[in-house]
Amino acid sequence: MATEGPVIVKPEEIEAESFRMIDAEVGPHQFDEQQWPVVRRVIHTTADFSFTETTEFSFTAVPRGIDALRDGVKILCDTNMVLSGINKTRLAKLGGTAVCYVADADVAAAAKEQGVTRSIMALRKGVAEGCNFFLIGNAPTALFELLRLAETGEADPCLVVGVPVGFVGAAESKEALYRSELTNICCRGRKGGSAIAATILNALMLQAEA
Repeated sequence: MATEGPVIVKPEEIEAESFRMIDAEVGPHQFDEQQWPVVRRVIHTTADFSFTETTEFSFTAVPRGIDALRDGVKILCDTNMVLSGINKTRLAKLGGTAVCYVADADVAAAAKEQGVTRSIMALRKGVAEGCNFFLIGNAPTALFELLRLAETGEADPCLVVGVPVGFVGAAESKEALYRSELTNICCRGRKGGSAIAATILNALMLQAEA
């Protein structure tokens, strides 16, 4: 007996039905019309409805992110996994670029010499290279370093997407970001990751194109 296939096979129809199901299951929520498309895509990516409880937006985070994308912002990703998840065609159309320096030889050498993580050195390099939009999905040390540089005036981010995943420093770094004065989108607690960071940017780009 043949296995019965899916009822819906067109990608756009699958996505639309997924969004309908998410909307129905979540029901009334606290997010505004610009925030909800971002959270809904995070749920769509993870199938995890707990992100309705942990995702936080600072005031004007989405509008500032959209404006920065329309201005052709330079984005720093903390890992190449985050970078690989970005819709680069859409970003290029908006005039923006995205980079990740964590695997660069000079970053590795400097990190070894100074006894810190490559994520810290990559963050410093990104700031020096003019990045002011940050996607941090894996490295709490990078997020803590960005907060430090912002406090000293060495960095002035237009938006920080802080969603590092894990057990050592992840939740703490996001709490520090949440309590900071930086414009940010974060997912409090241990959950997060590369796919979520990239998803948030992709969701913002869809709104920037509108």
